[in-house]
Amino acid sequence: MNLHAIYHRPKQNYAYAYDLETIHLRLRTAKHDAETVRVIFGDPYHWVAGGGGGNLNAEGAHGWISQTVEMKKEASTDLFDFWIVAVSPEFRRMRYAFVLESGKERILFGEKKIVHLNTKEKDDTESSRTHFENLGNFFCFPFLNGIDVFDAPAWVKDTVWYQIFPERFANGDSTIDPKNVVEWGSVDPSYDTFYGGDFQGIINHLDHIEALGINGLYFCPIFKAPSTHKYDTTDYLDIDPQFGDKETFKILVKEAHARGIKIMLDAVFNHCGWEFPQWQDVVKNGESSTYKDWFHIRKFPLIEEDFDPITQPNGLNYDAFAFSKNMPKLNTENPEVIDYLLEVGRYWVREFDIDGWRLDVSNEVDHKFWRAFRQEVRSVKEDVYILGEIWHDSLPWLEGDQFDAVMNYPLTDAMNEFVAKGEMKPSEFMIALNKIYTNYSHNVNEVAFNLLDSHDTTRLLTVCGGNKQKALLAYTVQMTQTGSPCIYYGGEIGLDGGADPLCRKCMIWDENKQDRYIFDYLKKLIEVRRNYPTMRSTELEWIEANDKKDYLIFKKTKGDEQLIVVVNNSQKAQAISLPQHLKQKYFNVLTEQTANGQKALTVSPYSALLLVPVQ
Repeated sequence: MNLHAIYHRPKQNYAYAYDLETIHLRLRTAKHDAETVRVIFGDPYHWVAGGGGGNLNAEGAHGWISQTVEMKKEASTDLFDFWIVAVSPEFRRMRYAFVLESGKERILFGEKKIVHLNTKEKDDTESSRTHFENLGNFFCFPFLNGIDVFDAPAWVKDTVWYQIFPERFANGDSTIDPKNVVEWGSVDPSYDTFYGGDFQGIINHLDHIEALGINGLYFCPIFKAPSTHKYDTTDYLDIDPQFGDKETFKILVKEAHARGIKIMLDAVFNHCGWEFPQWQDVVKNGESSTYKDWFHIRKFPLIEEDFDPITQPNGLNYDAFAFSKNMPKLNTENPEVIDYLLEVGRYWVREFDIDGWRLDVSNEVDHKFWRAFRQEVRSVKEDVYILGEIWHDSLPWLEGDQFDAVMNYPLTDAMNEFVAKGEMKPSEFMIALNKIYTNYSHNVNEVAFNLLDSHDTTRLLTVCGGNKQKALLAYTVQMTQTGSPCIYYGGEIGLDGGADPLCRKCMIWDENKQDRYIFDYLKKLIEVRRNYPTMRSTELEWIEANDKKDYLIFKKTKGDEQLIVVVNNSQKAQAISLPQHLKQKYFNVLTEQTANGQKALTVSPYSALLLVPVQ
């Protein structure tokens, strides 16, 4: 075996408390290397009478009471296999090690060293017991403390989100339109085009959102700011008057809650806007400003004459988001800034009963602040969902003390490459998803924020080259993945759009101009996801990835329930046969028709079958 590839670490995503009784253990090996993997575990203080095991290094200690269980291969990538097992130690603590076998080779993988075992010798022989009872070489899970269990809100697993860019969703109150507003949808958006979207417009169309089956609304920033996007905050404790006032927002939240719809707000704690009063004090008073330590200022003057964000970024003498002079970075290590921002987090939960926070550019804010933020907002409402905007591997933020989830852009990229662009083979897509899922614990994956497009990306239909069937297939695969899926406003009626700002078009409300087929398909898809919990399960088994014919078969399992997903990612209809052990009658939950899995199944171009076994 390739010993260099074997890897495990206690805690994080390799050994973690799944619930109050269960610990998940993972092991990594080289791909196609180990044939079987077992884990031997037990309480470090549980020995037979007279065994003398109270001291792990006691000479002559014997009779450790342990269990051995098989691990299953959870996933494979291009380089590695990942193995997993769930164990329930009786006393909530354990020492453990792994026994790997391949051909004539058998090893014990411990924390300190690898021990080569005699393949012909049984585990209960004296020499084997020497290795299996040397707990000093075993990994340690000291104690399963309840507070260490990843505690994302339970409601998130069952939530389908709908993202709204408030300025572009609907104009319901023209009396509060900003200056220079243009007629709704009359021109393509620029960075500075205002159309007058507001809270009343959203309230007026809650029936549309509810009819789709949505039970979570995620709003881009609503706080006072001069731009169309509002990520340049002027006042974190006030509503932008373009959208309405606090009373109107309260009505919106209450109306949504009455429909069973959660509300998540978007906040930028990494940076503020140029008009933020504390920053304006620094601009006016320079080094004598009482707020200069609220920001990362290297020297004065703040901006050199030769500053250019592309050619001369060093001309900016303070840290800012992406060298944008209008977005100075906040110093979240400053006690006054900490107090101010934590009150912002508490305020909107306490006064408006919001259900979640989406945190912009969250990876550039220090971890200590986010730990405090979690404690503070959870002290007001214990099941607030905390979502970070991070585009890369996010394990340091997802250990239970900061965020519940991050925006799953790695999944977005894989879906775009596989379905939308057709540039990724089925086997490559399988590997991409396996890498995503094995990066995190099952607890984290269950509440991942799974999006296909957003205000920061080209819209899905445009990435699909206008091919509606490709877009519908992408939505179908999205809905079969564990996590919490999100639809970007307008996706449900065929709204297209290129990169920012074109991805922020006005919503189309003339039903004659909407693609109602997409709406009806998504409505059915969301209904199926709600009715079949297997679609949300973390138990995923890849059955076949056929690169030659461009199709994929995988199975989702939850308890005794199963769902077989057959994905045809080609431009031609295909007759796809299930493997022998899956040949039986099925019920297609999308079409509500029976399917004879004993014969080849006809799958239309760029479409999928969602099959549950008929008993």
